[in-house]
Amino acid sequence: MSKEDFFKYQTQTTPHPLGLAVSHAQGSYIYDTQGKKHLDFVAGVSACSLGHCHPRVVNAVKEQAGKYMHVMVYGEYILQPAVEYTKLLASQLPNNLETTYLVNSGTEAIEGALKLARRYTGRSQLIAAKHAYHGNTMGSLSIMGYEERKSAFRPLIPDVSFIRFNVADDLEKITGQTAAVILETIQGGAGFILPENDYLKKVRTRCDEVGALLILDEIQPGFGRTGKLFAFEHYGCIPDILVVGKGMASGLPIGAFVASKKMMDSLQESPTLGHITTFGGNPVIAAASLATLQEITEKQLVESALEKEKLFRTLLVHPLINEIRGKGLMLALLLKNEEIVNYLILTAAKKGLILFWLLFEPKAVRISPPMTISEAEIAEGCSQIISILNDYKPAAVN
Repeated sequence: MSKEDFFKYQTQTTPHPLGLAVSHAQGSYIYDTQGKKHLDFVAGVSACSLGHCHPRVVNAVKEQAGKYMHVMVYGEYILQPAVEYTKLLASQLPNNLETTYLVNSGTEAIEGALKLARRYTGRSQLIAAKHAYHGNTMGSLSIMGYEERKSAFRPLIPDVSFIRFNVADDLEKITGQTAAVILETIQGGAGFILPENDYLKKVRTRCDEVGALLILDEIQPGFGRTGKLFAFEHYGCIPDILVVGKGMASGLPIGAFVASKKMMDSLQESPTLGHITTFGGNPVIAAASLATLQEITEKQLVESALEKEKLFRTLLVHPLINEIRGKGLMLALLLKNEEIVNYLILTAAKKGLILFWLLFEPKAVRISPPMTISEAEIAEGCSQIISILNDYKPAAVN
């Protein structure tokens, strides 16, 4: 395997990909083909909840792969791993979030949730937040709150309006024409922005007043990363439709949207097959999801996320760090400027520490490690960050 083959045969999405050639990964570390280990503070962008190659997940995948893999399109055959997983998930959620539609990715889950909202309410208007990120398929792109990311792909789906996150005065835009309001429980790409002043409760109240549905996107904060199994539990706001993904299957591709059975049943007819997917609910990936959720809920990983957050906040104190946003193990370092961000991430990569950018906040550095990361590994990585920042010298101005 060569870098030349990578650049020739596999599409890249940026002009300068990091290009780390991976040999294997275990726990909190990724190993390159030169034998160097890299401490992973990103976890596949919040996807590898249990770190890399967790034995419980690997064994579940191996066992299921030996029985059967793909057998029929979603929803036709009874596949034990998918049924067991959705049953366990329902037991961890409020009563109205009882039925799960398993799909292939977070962005497909968003598409399904938008379709469900329009189908169930008979309305068309969708309201999203400015600076929102929900994925990159056409529906998800339509509710993205960044025009510079959208303009090259217009026209997008119609009847979408935007409100400002955390601005209660904008909620009057939610009316009897609104099918659904969709929000990230914690805004991710914008810089890990938390809801403030009971904002989500106010959105919930306004939706109830006008008969609109509330969709919460927990693709990134879900499954314990914020110190609750789902971040909406921090804020006393239960959605009508919950969208999840990323951390569900410890690094395998999956997403889901969850709602009441009454609501989900509206996808069965007029038309039938209101949403259809070939590989959604794949039994191997469902087995990985089941093992992941069992491990998260049985081993106090949710509770430990808040203790580990405290350690990060204690160790990451430096004049170049303006603030640390986020909750649990979904954290963002806000630095003085974009130059320092690039310096930190690229220098850390050379020294064996994996950090990453956020989509829309150029002054932010992502820290979203595996939930299984140890305190010693946190201390090791934080020491590297402080050392790198200590060595930073501003670029000379010509």
